[in-house]
Amino acid sequence: MTVAARDEWRRPGPTAEQRRFDLWIGLAVTGLALVSLTLARSAGAFLLGPPPSGPEQLFWTVAVTLPLVWRRRWPLATLLIVSVVFICAQARSAPETQFSAWALFCVIYTAGAWGQDHRLARRLRIGVIATMFIWLGVYYAVTIDHIPPDAFDDAVGPVPPVLAAMVTGVLVNVLTLGFAYFFGETAWVAARREHELRAQAEDLRRSQAEGRERAVLGERVRIARELHDVVAHHVSVMGVQASACRRVFDRDPGKARTALTAIEQSARTAVDELRRMLGVLRTSAGTDAAPPTAGGVERIDELVERARAAGLTATLGVYGDPVALPESVSQTAYRVTQEAVTNTLKHAEAALLDVRVRYLAREVEVDVTDDGRGGGPTDTVGLGLIGMRERVTAHDGDLEAGPRAGGGWRVRARFPLAASTDRSVGPQREPNDRQQAAAGAEPSA
Repeated sequence: MTVAARDEWRRPGPTAEQRRFDLWIGLAVTGLALVSLTLARSAGAFLLGPPPSGPEQLFWTVAVTLPLVWRRRWPLATLLIVSVVFICAQARSAPETQFSAWALFCVIYTAGAWGQDHRLARRLRIGVIATMFIWLGVYYAVTIDHIPPDAFDDAVGPVPPVLAAMVTGVLVNVLTLGFAYFFGETAWVAARREHELRAQAEDLRRSQAEGRERAVLGERVRIARELHDVVAHHVSVMGVQASACRRVFDRDPGKARTALTAIEQSARTAVDELRRMLGVLRTSAGTDAAPPTAGGVERIDELVERARAAGLTATLGVYGDPVALPESVSQTAYRVTQEAVTNTLKHAEAALLDVRVRYLAREVEVDVTDDGRGGGPTDTVGLGLIGMRERVTAHDGDLEAGPRAGGGWRVRARFPLAASTDRSVGPQREPNDRQQAAAGAEPSA
């Protein structure tokens, strides 16, 4: 932010709570000033000369201190009022000077800290301070001839007593008014910096949100391309089956019926995959994402072998009766496993990796665990947690990703299966006792 922009920044006005606080502070200072006035009159401490009447003393005391009630709501107006009244009160020899001087200090500070137009506030404060010194010079010029001859009988220093008294008064006022100006400027700069930090934090949050949205959109494009390949495959199969049905329809009704059944099944699968594709394309996205490499659950063992080659003690277990999965579900299960294994290799600093595929009654589950520290950054060009969740959600599944209670990290994805999914019995691959002990895996249900 440039110097001009900083000066143009306007500090927001006080909150309702701050205005209530100013009200009580102003009333309290006014009350204390009245007490100070009473004590000064009782002690006969009339430092500025013969005082005015009692009601006028009360008036000047209240007029100087009571405007503090509005010091943050109208800081510049309060500065002018208190400054004018302060000089008038001293010109009339009002005996209360302690809290009146404090009120002047306070309004100079407040004008610098809370003045919305900082340039105007700076000019007014400098003008008020200069006026105070002019008034001090006038006061000395008027009263110097009225100093009693015996006023400095006890003076013993090398400096002339009148000069010493005048220099002392100037120094006290320089320190008091200078600190009021400095602290007000410091408070305004601190408020401006706090505003800049909040604005930068908001920009950062907005940028992060946009980055997450771009990641989601890019992942949806990749998912849609995979689903497009699946749908195109089923449509091609339907075309081949329809052609075969047309050729054997008259000669072999049984084969034609079989072909029609295959067409029906492919059509239903294609419609289901198309519905998922439209679901993930809820918003528009660019088309510059690179097409992913195809893969299914049958290639998960390659991921495990790759982890072993990288030096991990990796095991793979397949539980339940394997079934023929929809191609998109198989690809998504592979992608989730691939990303989990990749993150383990890159970020987890793990030694053990356990991958499990479970075929349950109405769902299939992939479970990847390790003994690393977990919580590392995800691959910015890969899936990441956002991409994995998008893929799993597209198939009405559930994703769990987080640290395990016993240490390490777990990624588990479940995909619901249609009740009519055909079950094909296949071999089960389970880790042996030595591998389970090495991987620290819990018994599987």
